[in-house]
Amino acid sequence: MRLMIAEDSALLREGLVHLLADEGHEVAAAVGDADALLAAVAAGPPDVAVVDVRMPPRHTDEGLRAALRLRAEHPRVGVLVLSQYVEPRYAAELLTADTRGLGYLLKDRVARVEEFLSALERVNEGETVFDPEVVRRMLTRSRHADELGLLTDREQAVLALMAQGHTNTAIAGRLFVSTSAVEKYTNAVFDKLRLPRDSGTNRRVLAVLRFLGS
Repeated sequence: MRLMIAEDSALLREGLVHLLADEGHEVAAAVGDADALLAAVAAGPPDVAVVDVRMPPRHTDEGLRAALRLRAEHPRVGVLVLSQYVEPRYAAELLTADTRGLGYLLKDRVARVEEFLSALERVNEGETVFDPEVVRRMLTRSRHADELGLLTDREQAVLALMAQGHTNTAIAGRLFVSTSAVEKYTNAVFDKLRLPRDSGTNRRVLAVLRFLGS
């Protein structure tokens, strides 16, 4: 996989470079600000760009803005956004664009190497990946408490895993149930929340995330 990294912390940036190189990936560029990332991508788009939310000069949302611009100008480039804290507002802004090949993870997740590498692979394959803690916060802060209260515990578990971007097969493996059971729970979730059904995984994830973030 050909990757580019935009992270203002030199220590974390170099750590990511070594980690990814050790896993056999090509790190085509490792930069410390959003402008340098955009220039590097324009010169030769990678498979996936790993982007910190907050970067120079203001350390607010420069990385997020760069990620949204990449989505618009280079739709084939996967984008994995890293954030130091749970910031639902940033997650909501990402949901205004196409979610194919999009990830939003907390930086703590990088230390869990297998999870981080799995997220990169999934983003590269066009999947949507949202951090479990971000989804949990969206669930607890959702304005749709009444509708969510209609779901059983198992349906809520399926909803949370759907929001993280997992397929029915992956959800079945995590909950130790059959795929047909997951399909039943998924249908119940969409019926109770009055969400439009769609066979496309990414469109399903987008519907769920936008519901939670609205």
